Amino acid sequence: MHSLKEWMRENQIGGLVLLMLILLVVFPMTLDLFRLNLLGKYLSFAFVSLGLVMLWGYGGVLSLGQGVFFGLGGYCMAMFLKLEAATAFVDKMQSTPGIPDFMDWNQITELPIWWLPFKSFSVTVIGIFVIPAVIAFIIGYAMFKRRVGGVYFAIITQAVALILTVLIIGQQGYTGGLNGMTDLKTLLGWDIRTDSAKYTLYYINVLLLLVCIIGCAWVQRSKLGTLLLAMRDKEDRVRFSGYDVAAFRIFTFCLAASLAGIGGAMFTLQVGFMSPTLIGIVPSIEMVIFAAVGGRNSLLGAVYGTLLVNFGKTYFSEKFPDLWLFAIAAMFIGVVLVMPDGLAGVYRNKILPWWQNRQSGTAGGAVRKQA
Repeated sequence: MHSLKEWMRENQIGGLVLLMLILLVVFPMTLDLFRLNLLGKYLSFAFVSLGLVMLWGYGGVLSLGQGVFFGLGGYCMAMFLKLEAATAFVDKMQSTPGIPDFMDWNQITELPIWWLPFKSFSVTVIGIFVIPAVIAFIIGYAMFKRRVGGVYFAIITQAVALILTVLIIGQQGYTGGLNGMTDLKTLLGWDIRTDSAKYTLYYINVLLLLVCIIGCAWVQRSKLGTLLLAMRDKEDRVRFSGYDVAAFRIFTFCLAASLAGIGGAMFTLQVGFMSPTLIGIVPSIEMVIFAAVGGRNSLLGAVYGTLLVNFGKTYFSEKFPDLWLFAIAAMFIGVVLVMPDGLAGVYRNKILPWWQNRQSGTAGGAVRKQA
């Protein structure tokens, strides 16, 4: 806890308070409900960006398949909501009541056994954390124990994202296929489509994000965080010191996966659907762009980067529907060339020194005036 207090005391407390003030006060007071719900959707991707800061920025391991874990968390929540809807709202047109509608359309008459645990909300919540972490552990153990890293690991995670996407689309009767799971209405009998529910889910999303930021900051300032930085810069020295590099990387990969799972679950609740289009290679690369634009070494920068890129996507797609992909690509290339450390690097290397020099000059002038 001492290291966390140091992090809060240094230069992050002001940025954290400012971020929370913007998210909890400024945006709810200035944005209409539609835009605020859209902002909540953006913030669900910020959980993935936090995980990438820990995995890529601190651990030195680039994953291009974080959409897999985002989708797993989202599908866990969607399965619970779909089962609740099937139980609460029995469609008389269905040949087999009590199962999701897409199963009935595909002439499946019995709920698959792997769906049964998601009838329980508590099991679903645990699954949102555990299932992405377990998949990450399997992948990480297979790769890191064999010292597979760098570009090879990135390509393998891309392949996993592609495989899962194809699997979900191909098993339409059990997963909803390309359409995904739609028409999600209630959570424990609470209608998540109402205006009040959307406000509540937005605030829950922000508070969860705050908890995750503080938790990741604690990890960064702990001995584990120091070892992650050492492994990123001098892996061989850490290994020769007797530490199991693979074990630390597996842990960080699992942490990033669980964070992505939380984001996926919150996305499902706020948007009301989950689709394989959010799991594949393109969404996973976009998630890396969020972290890169914000600054891969900064937790707060990752959140700002996520918001900036997604606001840019929305703006350009509304104003220039034929050119918005090129505009986003140009924005990303420009940020990488001009700001290699992202928005956080600009603040740390430009704005903060300028402010400190200005404050020092003001204080010096006051001293001379008193003399």
